[in-house]
Amino acid sequence: MKLFRDLLANNEGATAIEYGLIAALVAVAAIGAMTSLGNSLSNTFTDVSNDMDTADQAN
Repeated sequence: MKLFRDLLANNEGATAIEYGLIAALVAVAAIGAMTSLGNSLSNTFTDVSNDMDTADQAN
């Protein structure tokens, strides 16, 4: 019976799981931000490339 009380009183595993969940949440947020930034940069470079092609064809 003492073993079960000791297991129920042990909180070390719960703390590790909480830190793991926080790390996973930070990773998901970082991936989302980087994906959004990557798409924005891709669109910007595409627009610049199209503008340069248009300017080259005008000359």
